[in-house]
Amino acid sequence: MLGTWVNTATVLAGSTIGLAFGDRLPERLKQSVFTGLGLITMSIGISMVIKGSRPLVIVGSLVIGGVIGELIGIERELERFAGWLQRRARVRSGDFVRGFVTASILFCVGPMTVVGSIQDGVSGDSTLLLTKSVMDGFSSIALAATTGVGVLFSAATVIIVQGSLTLLSGLLSALTRPAAIDQLSAVGGLLILGLAIRMLGLKDIRVANYLPALVIVAVAVVWF
Repeated sequence: MLGTWVNTATVLAGSTIGLAFGDRLPERLKQSVFTGLGLITMSIGISMVIKGSRPLVIVGSLVIGGVIGELIGIERELERFAGWLQRRARVRSGDFVRGFVTASILFCVGPMTVVGSIQDGVSGDSTLLLTKSVMDGFSSIALAATTGVGVLFSAATVIIVQGSLTLLSGLLSALTRPAAIDQLSAVGGLLILGLAIRMLGLKDIRVANYLPALVIVAVAVVWF
């Protein structure tokens, strides 16, 4: 689990740096940084979406996953959990929930998370997660500087999600096949694209409610 520990550490370090400088930035500059991060996130999402080669599987996974997520209320529960964390940590920040939810989705959705964690568990190869760690570290600086301490707490999400995937890597190795990676990338890209749209203030998409789509597409590419 070396990659996951390093990734968690870079999120913590990046968030700490962002928090140290965030209070010194004027609100207008913070908004500019957050908008820039949203644009970068959008470009990443688009680049991931175009890798998909099975549109029916991608669309079906997204629609079914969205319905399941809405029925369960994943976004609502995630925000409720973030609120609980905020109260327990006694943090007075109106952006705590937004920072935690945004960072958790951004850091844990995508093929690098899934494939990197599985590779780390199966072969001990942490290369992909170490690369992701650098990217997440820089992203956490910008996010923490603009949304606050909630980003710091997203490190817990990283270690839980990636750690679980690493521990279950023996059962999930089929997801490292190129065809599976492409479809996972496409669905993950759509979620990241939705996150970017929300970050840019274009529409308040409940992105977390679409997370079951990742499970559905994973099952689809392995069994069909």
